[in-house]
This record gives sequence, structure tokens and C-alpha cells, in this order.
Amino acid sequence: MRELLRSTKAYKTIGADAKSGAAAHAMLVLFPDEKYLRPLLRECARAFFGAQTEGREGELISSETFADCLFLPAAGGKLTAADGVRLVDESLLRPVEGNKKLFVLDAFHNASALVQNKLLKLLEEPPRGVYFLLGAVSDFSVLPTVLSRVKRLEEPPFAEEAIAAALKRNHPAERGHAECAAACGGVYSAAEELLNAHGESFRLAERFLLTPNKEGFCRELGDGKEKEKRAFFSAVRLVLRDALFTASGQGKFASRKGEEVCAIAREYPAGALASALDLVTEAEKQIKFNANFGQCAEALAIGIAKEKEKWQRLS
Repeated sequence: MRELLRSTKAYKTIGADAKSGAAAHAMLVLFPDEKYLRPLLRECARAFFGAQTEGREGELISSETFADCLFLPAAGGKLTAADGVRLVDESLLRPVEGNKKLFVLDAFHNASALVQNKLLKLLEEPPRGVYFLLGAVSDFSVLPTVLSRVKRLEEPPFAEEAIAAALKRNHPAERGHAECAAACGGVYSAAEELLNAHGESFRLAERFLLTPNKEGFCRELGDGKEKEKRAFFSAVRLVLRDALFTASGQGKFASRKGEEVCAIAREYPAGALASALDLVTEAEKQIKFNANFGQCAEALAIGIAKEKEKWQRLS
């Protein structure tokens, strides 16, 4: 995974800027994979200090115990007003080992407006030698006043080939690396969840598109495990894409070529399949904002059915 994270623009830019003395005092890394956001921030912190992974500084940063690099909040937590007070106090203290200090603020997309406002002055005019590295999955909930004070480093989704290679390195015994990489939308943790499901997510997606009783099927999905739910929409996207390839005579490009995909290609017009891909993206956005999974799946089913009917009338 380290190799994949070190291929990011954020890692390379932060390391190069720090080495040349041109590092911004406040940097915001936008990375869509929440599971691996904190690991990426650790890699970026190592790049900032020019620390080798196997060296003392690199190992201390890995364990989040390096004196001049403070990580907040605790892993899995949320920045609080008390954290804001601590940041102000800590920023006034001199570095312990060098001439600069780095404050790494994880999951900044979850920080309340109150906490973000408390940090504005510090982000704009930090003490000499003090730097901030913020991480968020998107800038949707980051205040415009914060965005205006930081250097944005926005990471695009990883390429399929890069994710497939990482899956092979990290999960050599599993099968379906390319298929999961194609379905994950460039998010590595989504590819891992699909891989760990051993193909079940894809089978669910095919049933979802083929079953006439979609309302009952969505209720069944709503009772499933959380990991299955997270992987479901990614699997639907790949099945739709492969069915579209098949329906448009480009089946050689499809990852899944079984009878179920062929049946979906026969049942849905190509235009409906293309429109359905956009509906999947919208459903995933709703899930990110904590919408009910079962309701999102049912809304997706209704939307796809409408597209199917529309394109059947046009054909």
C-alpha cells in the first residue's frame, strides 16, 4: 500500500516543496479513500521531514510519536474545541528536534464549523516554523474561509492498473484483482472490500438488475453486512459497464462475460445502461452523506426502471 500512496501528487509535492524550502504553511490533502486517508497523511508527514521509513524519525512518524509532528484527533475521532485550544498552545512551543513543527489534522471533513473557525487565525498566521497538514475526503464540508487559507492538493482516483497492481502485491492469494480494480471507482479500499467478498458483491449486483421483485430485494440488501453494503454500488457499476460493453458490441472489453451480464445486456437498452451508471454515482454520493442504504438502493432501482422504460419507447 505504501507504494500506491507514495505515487500520489500530495506525497511528491509536499516532499519536493519541503526540500526546496517552499512548503506552504497550511496544506489540505483531498483524498477520496477515507480508510487510507490517515496512512497517506503519515506518508506525507515523512516526506515533509525528509524522513526515511526505516530511520528513527520515519518510525516515530509511523507510530505518531515524533515530538515535532502532532496528529489530531486520535484515529477514528473527530476534532473538538479542546483540540483547537491544544493546537494554539502547542504551536507556541519551539520544535524539540529541528527547526519546524507539523500539525497533522485527520478527517477534517468531519470537523464542525465552530472548530474550523477557531483555527482560522492560526492557519493564516502560524508562528514561525509551524506548518499544518489537513486531510479530508472532499472539500464539501470545509469552510470557504479555511479553503482560502490552504494550499489544496486534490488527488484524482487511482488508475485501474495501479490498483490492480497494489491488490496483487497486498493480496496475492486472492483472485479477481483486475475485476475489483475496474469496479472500485479508483478507491483502493473499495477494491479491497470487493476482493474480500470473493465475488458475492458482483453476484448481488447481477441479481439486483435482473430480479423483477426489486423492492423485496432492496429490503434484503438493507439487512446485509456493512461491508457488503459499501461494496454493492461499486459492483453494480462494473456490471452495468460490462453489460453496456456487451450491448454495444464491445464485449471483448468486459471484465465479466457470464450469462447474467449477457441477460442484462439483452434486457436493458444501451442508453438505459449508460444513464444507469450516472444514477449509481448519485447513489454513492447519497451514501457518503449517511443516507439510508436500503432507500438509496430502492431509489436506484426505480431510476433504472424509468430509464429502461424511456429507452425502450425510443428504440
